[in-house]
Amino acid sequence: MDRATFACSTAFFRDFGNSAPGALPGGHVDFIDKVDSFTYSDFFRDYLIPNHPCIFSAKFTEDWGSRKTWVTRDGKPDFEHLLQKFGEAVVPVANCDVKEYNSNPKEQLPFKEFVEYWREYIRNGYRSSRGCLYLKDWHLSRAFPEQDVYTTPVYFSSDWLNEYWDAVAVDDFRFVYMGPKGSWTPFHADVFRSYSWSANVCGRKKWLLYPAGQEEFLKDCHGNLPFDVTAPDLRDKRIYPRYSQSQPPLEIIQEAGEIVFIPSGWHHQVYNLEDTISINHNWVNGCNVAVMWCFLQDELAAVQREISQWKDPMDDWHLQCQLIMKSCTGIDYKEFYNFLQVIAENRISILEKGLDEESSSQNNSKAAISTLGMLHAVFDLKRTVKVLSSLSANEDFRKLDLSSLSPSPEALLQHLESAIDTALL
Repeated sequence: MDRATFACSTAFFRDFGNSAPGALPGGHVDFIDKVDSFTYSDFFRDYLIPNHPCIFSAKFTEDWGSRKTWVTRDGKPDFEHLLQKFGEAVVPVANCDVKEYNSNPKEQLPFKEFVEYWREYIRNGYRSSRGCLYLKDWHLSRAFPEQDVYTTPVYFSSDWLNEYWDAVAVDDFRFVYMGPKGSWTPFHADVFRSYSWSANVCGRKKWLLYPAGQEEFLKDCHGNLPFDVTAPDLRDKRIYPRYSQSQPPLEIIQEAGEIVFIPSGWHHQVYNLEDTISINHNWVNGCNVAVMWCFLQDELAAVQREISQWKDPMDDWHLQCQLIMKSCTGIDYKEFYNFLQVIAENRISILEKGLDEESSSQNNSKAAISTLGMLHAVFDLKRTVKVLSSLSANEDFRKLDLSSLSPSPEALLQHLESAIDTALL
Protein backbone atom coordinates (compact mmCIF):
# COMPACT_ATOMS: atom_id res chain seq x y z
CA MET A 1 0.00 0.00 0.00
CA ASP A 2 1.47 3.35 -1.02
CA ARG A 3 1.61 6.32 1.37
CA ALA A 4 -1.21 8.24 -0.36
CA THR A 5 -3.56 5.24 -0.21
CA PHE A 6 -2.59 4.63 3.41
CA ALA A 7 -3.37 8.25 4.34
CA CYS A 8 -6.72 8.14 2.57
CA SER A 9 -7.69 4.85 4.23
CA THR A 10 -6.55 6.12 7.63
CA ALA A 11 -8.84 9.11 7.22
CA PHE A 12 -11.69 6.77 6.31
CA PHE A 13 -11.40 4.70 9.48
CA ARG A 14 -10.80 7.85 11.58
CA ASP A 15 -13.79 9.76 10.21
CA PHE A 16 -16.25 6.90 10.33
CA GLY A 17 -14.89 5.09 13.35
CA ASN A 18 -16.49 7.27 15.97
CA SER A 19 -20.06 7.60 14.76
CA ALA A 20 -22.82 6.64 17.16
CA PRO A 21 -25.41 4.02 16.19
CA GLY A 22 -28.61 5.70 15.12
CA ALA A 23 -32.16 5.07 14.02
CA LEU A 24 -32.84 4.64 10.35
CA PRO A 25 -33.97 7.92 8.76
CA GLY A 26 -37.35 7.70 7.06
CA GLY A 27 -37.74 3.97 7.68
CA HIS A 28 -36.15 3.02 4.36
CA VAL A 29 -34.17 -0.22 3.98
CA ASP A 30 -31.63 -0.22 1.16
CA PHE A 31 -31.55 -3.06 -1.37
CA ILE A 32 -28.04 -3.86 -2.59
CA ASP A 33 -27.95 -5.44 -6.00
CA LYS A 34 -24.52 -4.74 -7.52
CA VAL A 35 -22.14 -7.48 -6.49
CA ASP A 36 -19.15 -6.16 -8.41
CA SER A 37 -19.27 -2.52 -7.31
CA PHE A 38 -20.42 -2.78 -3.67
CA THR A 39 -17.28 -2.89 -1.52
CA TYR A 40 -16.54 -3.75 2.08
CA SER A 41 -15.74 -0.07 2.67
CA ASP A 42 -19.23 0.84 1.37
CA PHE A 43 -20.81 -1.58 3.83
CA PHE A 44 -18.59 -0.42 6.69
CA ARG A 45 -19.41 3.25 6.07
CA ASP A 46 -23.11 3.04 5.24
CA TYR A 47 -24.39 0.18 7.41
CA LEU A 48 -21.96 -1.12 10.07
CA ILE A 49 -20.98 2.21 11.61
CA PRO A 50 -24.41 3.92 11.44
CA ASN A 51 -26.05 0.62 12.49
CA HIS A 52 -28.55 0.52 9.62
CA PRO A 53 -30.19 -2.59 8.15
CA CYS A 54 -29.98 -3.53 4.49
CA ILE A 55 -30.87 -6.34 2.10
CA PHE A 56 -28.45 -8.04 -0.28
CA SER A 57 -29.91 -9.45 -3.49
CA ALA A 58 -29.90 -13.14 -4.36
CA LYS A 59 -26.92 -12.49 -6.64
CA PHE A 60 -24.69 -12.53 -3.54
CA THR A 61 -25.57 -16.18 -2.76
CA GLU A 62 -26.09 -17.71 -6.21
CA ASP A 63 -22.81 -19.65 -6.05
CA TRP A 64 -23.54 -21.31 -2.69
CA GLY A 65 -23.61 -25.10 -2.68
CA SER A 66 -26.80 -25.15 -0.59
CA ARG A 67 -28.69 -22.99 -3.11
CA LYS A 68 -27.72 -25.41 -5.88
CA THR A 69 -28.34 -28.75 -4.15
CA TRP A 70 -30.72 -28.20 -1.22
CA VAL A 71 -33.54 -26.79 -3.35
CA THR A 72 -35.81 -28.39 -5.94
CA ARG A 73 -36.43 -26.84 -9.34
CA ASP A 74 -39.64 -25.27 -8.07
CA GLY A 75 -37.84 -23.60 -5.16
CA LYS A 76 -38.86 -25.99 -2.37
CA PRO A 77 -36.60 -27.78 0.13
CA ASP A 78 -35.15 -30.91 -1.45
CA PHE A 79 -35.98 -33.32 1.35
CA GLU A 80 -34.43 -36.34 -0.35
CA HIS A 81 -31.08 -34.62 -0.78
CA LEU A 82 -31.13 -33.27 2.79
CA LEU A 83 -31.93 -36.72 4.18
CA GLN A 84 -29.10 -38.25 2.19
CA LYS A 85 -26.61 -35.74 3.61
CA PHE A 86 -27.86 -35.23 7.16
CA GLY A 87 -30.42 -37.94 7.88
CA GLU A 88 -28.60 -39.34 10.93
CA ALA A 89 -27.97 -35.98 12.57
CA VAL A 90 -29.71 -34.90 15.78
CA VAL A 91 -31.10 -31.36 15.60
CA PRO A 92 -32.69 -28.76 17.95
CA VAL A 93 -36.38 -28.25 17.24
CA ALA A 94 -38.68 -25.62 18.77
CA ASN A 95 -42.48 -25.75 19.04
CA CYS A 96 -43.83 -22.43 17.76
CA ASP A 97 -47.27 -23.11 19.25
CA VAL A 98 -46.06 -23.30 22.85
CA LYS A 99 -44.75 -20.51 25.08
CA GLU A 100 -42.47 -21.31 28.03
CA TYR A 101 -41.45 -18.19 29.90
CA ASN A 102 -40.49 -15.95 26.96
CA SER A 103 -39.48 -18.50 24.33
CA ASN A 104 -40.57 -21.66 22.56
CA PRO A 105 -39.60 -24.97 24.21
CA LYS A 106 -36.97 -27.00 22.36
CA GLU A 107 -36.24 -30.70 22.03
CA GLN A 108 -33.58 -32.74 20.27
CA LEU A 109 -34.90 -34.81 17.36
CA PRO A 110 -33.30 -36.99 14.69
CA PHE A 111 -33.19 -34.93 11.50
CA LYS A 112 -34.99 -37.67 9.58
CA GLU A 113 -37.86 -37.55 12.12
CA PHE A 114 -38.13 -33.77 11.68
CA VAL A 115 -38.26 -34.12 7.88
CA GLU A 116 -40.91 -36.84 8.20
CA TYR A 117 -42.95 -34.49 10.40
CA TRP A 118 -42.44 -31.59 7.95
CA ARG A 119 -43.68 -33.62 4.98
CA GLU A 120 -46.71 -34.79 6.93
CA TYR A 121 -47.37 -31.23 8.10
CA ILE A 122 -47.48 -30.04 4.47
CA ARG A 123 -49.77 -32.93 3.42
CA ASN A 124 -52.19 -32.07 6.25
CA GLY A 125 -52.56 -28.46 5.11
CA TYR A 126 -49.91 -27.15 7.54
CA ARG A 127 -51.56 -28.61 10.61
CA SER A 128 -50.38 -31.18 13.14
CA SER A 129 -51.30 -32.40 16.59
CA ARG A 130 -47.60 -31.90 17.44
CA GLY A 131 -47.88 -28.17 16.73
CA CYS A 132 -45.74 -26.09 14.39
CA LEU A 133 -42.17 -27.35 14.73
CA TYR A 134 -39.16 -25.25 13.70
CA LEU A 135 -35.56 -26.49 13.43
CA LYS A 136 -33.53 -23.65 14.96
CA ASP A 137 -29.93 -22.91 15.92
CA TRP A 138 -28.46 -26.02 14.26
CA HIS A 139 -24.65 -25.86 14.25
CA LEU A 140 -24.49 -27.60 10.88
CA SER A 141 -21.16 -26.11 9.79
CA ARG A 142 -19.51 -27.37 12.96
CA ALA A 143 -21.08 -30.83 12.66
CA PHE A 144 -20.44 -31.21 8.91
CA PRO A 145 -17.39 -29.05 8.07
CA GLU A 146 -16.73 -31.00 4.88
CA GLN A 147 -20.06 -30.01 3.33
CA ASP A 148 -20.14 -27.27 0.67
CA VAL A 149 -23.01 -25.26 2.17
CA TYR A 150 -22.11 -21.57 1.83
CA THR A 151 -19.29 -19.03 1.91
CA THR A 152 -19.46 -16.11 4.34
CA PRO A 153 -19.66 -12.88 2.32
CA VAL A 154 -16.69 -10.55 2.83
CA TYR A 155 -18.96 -7.89 4.36
CA PHE A 156 -19.48 -10.13 7.40
CA SER A 157 -15.92 -11.47 7.64
CA SER A 158 -14.80 -9.27 10.55
CA ASP A 159 -16.51 -11.62 12.98
CA TRP A 160 -15.00 -11.58 16.47
CA LEU A 161 -17.52 -13.96 18.05
CA ASN A 162 -16.76 -16.86 15.75
CA GLU A 163 -13.05 -15.98 15.63
CA TYR A 164 -12.86 -16.27 19.42
CA TRP A 165 -15.06 -19.34 19.85
CA ASP A 166 -13.22 -21.11 17.02
CA ALA A 167 -9.97 -20.39 18.88
CA VAL A 168 -11.20 -21.89 22.16
CA ALA A 169 -13.06 -24.69 20.31
CA VAL A 170 -16.11 -24.49 22.57
CA ASP A 171 -18.97 -23.08 20.53
CA ASP A 172 -19.84 -21.03 17.48
CA PHE A 173 -22.57 -18.65 16.34
CA ARG A 174 -23.24 -20.09 12.87
CA PHE A 175 -26.67 -21.63 12.47
CA VAL A 176 -29.06 -23.27 10.05
CA TYR A 177 -32.83 -22.78 10.40
CA MET A 178 -35.45 -24.93 8.65
CA GLY A 179 -39.16 -24.50 9.09
CA PRO A 180 -42.55 -24.88 7.43
CA LYS A 181 -44.80 -22.04 6.39
CA GLY A 182 -46.17 -20.44 9.54
CA SER A 183 -43.17 -21.11 11.77
CA TRP A 184 -41.83 -18.01 13.47
CA THR A 185 -39.41 -16.56 16.01
CA PRO A 186 -40.78 -14.43 18.90
CA PHE A 187 -39.69 -10.85 19.62
CA HIS A 188 -36.02 -10.64 20.66
CA ALA A 189 -32.63 -9.01 20.17
CA ASP A 190 -29.67 -11.20 19.28
CA VAL A 191 -27.10 -12.64 21.68
CA PHE A 192 -24.77 -10.01 23.24
CA ARG A 193 -26.69 -7.42 21.16
CA SER A 194 -24.63 -8.64 18.22
CA TYR A 195 -25.15 -8.00 14.55
CA SER A 196 -26.74 -10.81 12.59
CA TRP A 197 -27.05 -11.76 8.96
CA SER A 198 -29.61 -14.18 7.63
CA ALA A 199 -29.70 -15.66 4.12
CA ASN A 200 -32.64 -17.57 2.68
CA VAL A 201 -31.47 -20.71 0.90
CA CYS A 202 -35.08 -21.10 -0.18
CA GLY A 203 -38.44 -19.71 0.89
CA ARG A 204 -39.55 -16.26 2.08
CA LYS A 205 -39.53 -14.49 5.44
CA LYS A 206 -41.25 -11.46 6.92
CA TRP A 207 -39.22 -9.38 9.36
CA LEU A 208 -40.55 -6.81 11.83
CA LEU A 209 -37.65 -4.62 12.99
CA TYR A 210 -37.44 -2.03 15.75
CA PRO A 211 -34.39 0.28 15.94
CA ALA A 212 -32.30 0.03 19.10
CA GLY A 213 -34.03 1.91 21.91
CA GLN A 214 -37.56 1.47 20.58
CA GLU A 215 -37.98 -1.65 22.69
CA GLU A 216 -38.27 0.58 25.76
CA PHE A 217 -41.72 1.71 24.56
CA LEU A 218 -42.82 -1.91 24.12
CA LYS A 219 -42.25 -3.02 27.71
CA ASP A 220 -45.21 -3.79 29.92
CA CYS A 221 -45.91 -2.17 33.29
CA HIS A 222 -43.48 -4.63 34.92
CA GLY A 223 -40.67 -3.85 32.50
CA ASN A 224 -41.00 -7.05 30.45
CA LEU A 225 -40.81 -7.18 26.66
CA PRO A 226 -43.68 -8.79 24.74
CA PHE A 227 -43.47 -12.35 23.45
CA ASP A 228 -45.41 -11.41 20.33
CA VAL A 229 -45.12 -7.79 19.23
CA THR A 230 -48.32 -8.13 17.15
CA ALA A 231 -50.51 -9.27 20.09
CA PRO A 232 -53.65 -7.15 20.69
CA ASP A 233 -52.69 -6.75 24.38
CA LEU A 234 -50.01 -4.22 23.40
CA ARG A 235 -52.75 -1.67 22.71
CA ASP A 236 -54.02 -1.95 26.29
CA LYS A 237 -52.50 1.05 28.08
CA ARG A 238 -53.03 -0.60 31.44
CA ILE A 239 -50.60 -3.36 30.42
CA TYR A 240 -48.32 -1.54 27.95
CA PRO A 241 -48.48 2.12 29.02
CA ARG A 242 -45.89 3.42 26.50
CA TYR A 243 -46.82 1.42 23.42
CA SER A 244 -48.46 4.42 21.73
CA GLN A 245 -45.08 6.22 21.80
CA SER A 246 -43.34 3.51 19.77
CA GLN A 247 -42.62 3.77 16.06
CA PRO A 248 -44.22 1.24 13.71
CA PRO A 249 -41.77 -1.55 12.91
CA LEU A 250 -39.80 -1.66 9.71
CA GLU A 251 -41.21 -4.51 7.66
CA ILE A 252 -39.01 -6.51 5.29
CA ILE A 253 -40.13 -9.28 2.96
CA GLN A 254 -37.05 -11.40 2.28
CA GLU A 255 -37.09 -13.51 -0.87
CA ALA A 256 -35.17 -16.69 -1.68
CA GLY A 257 -31.43 -16.11 -1.93
CA GLU A 258 -31.52 -12.69 -0.28
CA ILE A 259 -29.51 -11.75 2.82
CA VAL A 260 -30.85 -9.46 5.53
CA PHE A 261 -28.39 -7.55 7.72
CA ILE A 262 -29.79 -6.89 11.21
CA PRO A 263 -28.04 -4.08 13.12
CA SER A 264 -26.69 -4.39 16.63
CA GLY A 265 -29.33 -4.19 19.35
CA TRP A 266 -32.33 -4.07 16.99
CA HIS A 267 -35.23 -6.17 18.30
CA HIS A 268 -37.11 -8.19 15.73
CA GLN A 269 -39.75 -10.82 15.09
CA VAL A 270 -39.60 -13.15 12.08
CA TYR A 271 -42.13 -15.27 10.17
CA ASN A 272 -41.63 -17.94 7.53
CA LEU A 273 -44.12 -17.16 4.77
CA GLU A 274 -43.23 -20.38 2.92
CA ASP A 275 -41.30 -23.56 3.68
CA THR A 276 -37.94 -21.96 4.34
CA ILE A 277 -34.29 -22.81 4.96
CA SER A 278 -31.89 -20.09 6.10
CA ILE A 279 -28.27 -19.58 7.14
CA ASN A 280 -27.76 -17.27 10.13
CA HIS A 281 -24.67 -15.82 11.84
CA ASN A 282 -24.39 -13.68 14.96
CA TRP A 283 -21.27 -11.53 14.99
CA VAL A 284 -19.48 -8.74 16.83
CA ASN A 285 -16.56 -6.62 15.64
CA GLY A 286 -14.85 -3.31 16.32
CA CYS A 287 -17.93 -1.39 15.24
CA ASN A 288 -20.21 -2.79 17.95
CA VAL A 289 -17.96 -4.33 20.62
CA ALA A 290 -18.75 -1.32 22.85
CA VAL A 291 -22.45 -2.25 22.55
CA MET A 292 -21.60 -5.76 23.70
CA TRP A 293 -19.69 -4.35 26.69
CA CYS A 294 -22.63 -2.11 27.64
CA PHE A 295 -24.95 -5.11 27.38
CA LEU A 296 -22.76 -7.15 29.74
CA GLN A 297 -22.70 -4.32 32.27
CA ASP A 298 -26.49 -4.07 32.12
CA GLU A 299 -26.82 -7.83 32.55
CA LEU A 300 -24.56 -7.86 35.60
CA ALA A 301 -26.44 -4.92 37.13
CA ALA A 302 -29.71 -6.82 36.65
CA VAL A 303 -28.27 -9.88 38.44
CA GLN A 304 -26.96 -7.70 41.26
CA ARG A 305 -30.40 -6.18 41.75
CA GLU A 306 -32.01 -9.62 41.85
CA ILE A 307 -29.76 -10.96 44.61
CA SER A 308 -28.95 -7.71 46.39
CA GLN A 309 -30.40 -9.04 49.67
CA TRP A 310 -27.57 -11.60 49.81
CA LYS A 311 -24.74 -9.09 49.39
CA ASP A 312 -23.80 -8.76 53.06
CA PRO A 313 -24.13 -12.38 54.26
CA MET A 314 -22.41 -13.86 51.16
CA ASP A 315 -18.60 -13.61 51.14
CA ASP A 316 -18.27 -14.32 47.42
CA TRP A 317 -21.33 -12.30 46.32
CA HIS A 318 -19.49 -10.61 43.43
CA LEU A 319 -18.26 -13.97 42.12
CA GLN A 320 -21.75 -15.46 42.40
CA CYS A 321 -23.12 -12.55 40.36
CA GLN A 322 -20.58 -13.34 37.64
CA LEU A 323 -21.54 -17.03 37.67
CA ILE A 324 -25.23 -16.23 37.37
CA MET A 325 -24.58 -13.77 34.56
CA LYS A 326 -22.55 -16.38 32.68
CA SER A 327 -25.29 -18.97 33.07
CA CYS A 328 -27.79 -16.50 31.59
CA THR A 329 -25.70 -14.85 28.85
CA GLY A 330 -22.90 -17.34 28.15
CA ILE A 331 -20.03 -15.10 29.22
CA ASP A 332 -18.68 -13.32 32.31
CA TYR A 333 -16.22 -10.45 32.71
CA LYS A 334 -13.09 -12.63 32.82
CA GLU A 335 -14.05 -14.47 29.66
CA PHE A 336 -14.86 -11.14 28.03
CA TYR A 337 -11.28 -10.13 28.83
CA ASN A 338 -10.02 -13.36 27.24
CA PHE A 339 -12.23 -12.63 24.22
CA LEU A 340 -10.66 -9.17 23.77
CA GLN A 341 -7.19 -10.63 24.30
CA VAL A 342 -7.56 -13.27 21.54
CA ILE A 343 -8.89 -10.71 19.07
CA ALA A 344 -6.15 -8.21 19.93
CA GLU A 345 -3.33 -10.74 19.70
CA ASN A 346 -4.57 -11.92 16.30
CA ARG A 347 -4.52 -8.31 15.05
CA ILE A 348 -1.03 -7.74 16.42
CA SER A 349 0.12 -10.92 14.68
CA ILE A 350 -1.23 -9.58 11.39
CA LEU A 351 0.56 -6.26 11.88
CA GLU A 352 3.85 -7.84 12.90
CA LYS A 353 4.07 -10.91 10.68
CA GLY A 354 1.26 -10.86 8.16
CA LEU A 355 -0.44 -14.13 7.38
CA ASP A 356 1.43 -16.93 5.63
CA GLU A 357 -0.24 -19.62 3.52
CA GLU A 358 0.00 -22.27 6.20
CA SER A 359 -1.81 -20.23 8.85
CA SER A 360 -4.40 -19.17 6.27
CA SER A 361 -5.36 -22.78 5.71
CA GLN A 362 -5.49 -23.53 9.43
CA ASN A 363 -7.42 -20.52 10.73
CA ASN A 364 -10.26 -19.34 8.53
CA SER A 365 -11.29 -16.56 10.91
CA LYS A 366 -7.80 -15.08 11.05
CA ALA A 367 -7.42 -15.41 7.29
CA ALA A 368 -10.70 -13.55 6.79
CA ILE A 369 -9.66 -10.53 8.85
CA SER A 370 -6.26 -10.54 7.18
CA THR A 371 -7.92 -10.02 3.79
CA LEU A 372 -9.35 -6.73 5.08
CA GLY A 373 -5.84 -5.36 5.49
CA MET A 374 -3.54 -3.69 7.98
CA LEU A 375 -5.68 -0.61 8.52
CA HIS A 376 -8.65 -2.68 9.55
CA ALA A 377 -6.42 -4.45 12.07
CA VAL A 378 -5.40 -1.05 13.45
CA PHE A 379 -9.06 0.02 13.63
CA ASP A 380 -9.88 -3.18 15.54
CA LEU A 381 -7.02 -2.58 17.96
CA LYS A 382 -8.14 0.99 18.62
CA ARG A 383 -11.66 -0.18 19.39
CA THR A 384 -10.30 -2.97 21.59
CA VAL A 385 -8.20 -0.49 23.56
CA LYS A 386 -11.25 1.66 24.30
CA VAL A 387 -13.31 -1.24 25.61
CA LEU A 388 -10.40 -2.90 27.41
CA SER A 389 -9.59 0.38 29.16
CA SER A 390 -13.18 0.62 30.38
CA LEU A 391 -13.19 -3.02 31.49
CA SER A 392 -9.89 -2.62 33.36
CA ALA A 393 -11.24 0.37 35.26
CA ASN A 394 -14.57 -1.29 36.02
CA GLU A 395 -15.17 -1.76 39.75
CA ASP A 396 -16.82 -5.18 39.41
CA PHE A 397 -13.98 -6.46 37.21
CA ARG A 398 -11.33 -5.25 39.65
CA LYS A 399 -13.04 -7.09 42.52
CA LEU A 400 -12.41 -10.42 40.78
CA ASP A 401 -9.27 -12.52 41.21
CA LEU A 402 -7.33 -11.38 38.13
CA SER A 403 -4.10 -13.23 38.94
CA SER A 404 -4.94 -15.96 36.42
CA LEU A 405 -5.11 -13.46 33.55
CA SER A 406 -1.97 -13.51 31.45
CA PRO A 407 -0.92 -11.00 30.40
CA SER A 408 -2.39 -8.67 32.98
CA PRO A 409 -4.89 -6.07 31.70
CA GLU A 410 -2.30 -3.33 32.20
CA ALA A 411 0.37 -5.20 30.24
CA LEU A 412 -2.04 -6.06 27.44
CA LEU A 413 -3.15 -2.45 27.12
CA GLN A 414 0.45 -1.28 26.92
CA HIS A 415 1.18 -3.89 24.25
CA LEU A 416 -1.83 -2.83 22.16
CA GLU A 417 -1.03 0.85 22.35
CA SER A 418 2.57 0.16 21.34
CA ALA A 419 1.42 -1.95 18.39
CA ILE A 420 -0.91 0.82 17.20
CA ASP A 421 1.83 3.44 17.46
CA THR A 422 4.28 1.27 15.53
CA ALA A 423 1.73 0.52 12.78
CA LEU A 424 0.96 4.20 12.27
CA LEU A 425 4.58 5.35 12.04
